[in-house]
Amino acid sequence: MTRLTGRALRVTIFIGENDIWHHKPLYSEIVHRARAAGLAGASVFRGIEGFGASSLIHTSRLLSLSEDLPVAVVIVDTEERVRAFLPQLDDLVSEGLVILDDCEVIRYVAREAKQGETGKEGKK
Repeated sequence: MTRLTGRALRVTIFIGENDIWHHKPLYSEIVHRARAAGLAGASVFRGIEGFGASSLIHTSRLLSLSEDLPVAVVIVDTEERVRAFLPQLDDLVSEGLVILDDCEVIRYVAREAKQGETGKEGKK
């Protein structure tokens, strides 16, 4: 397990829910590549409304239901590891926004594995 405390770097990738990479959701590809790169963690958040460079508003409101809601993928790790991962994002993200923020990790603790569980895919 990666240990992470103190100074860190957060990368946030803003994309659309319908963005695809080789027939699979782009957000999923980013998360799987982050895991393969050994980064501390990644989370995907689905927005209820937003707009980007195109200024087109995407919303989940019933009267103007969008099928391409905003999605944010957030990854936190050491600056060195995050910056090493950025070239992969250059290859993956053709539309969207990628930002970096300095942050401080106060607590990063894994759930203790129960008997019969593996660290990779959950239960055996």
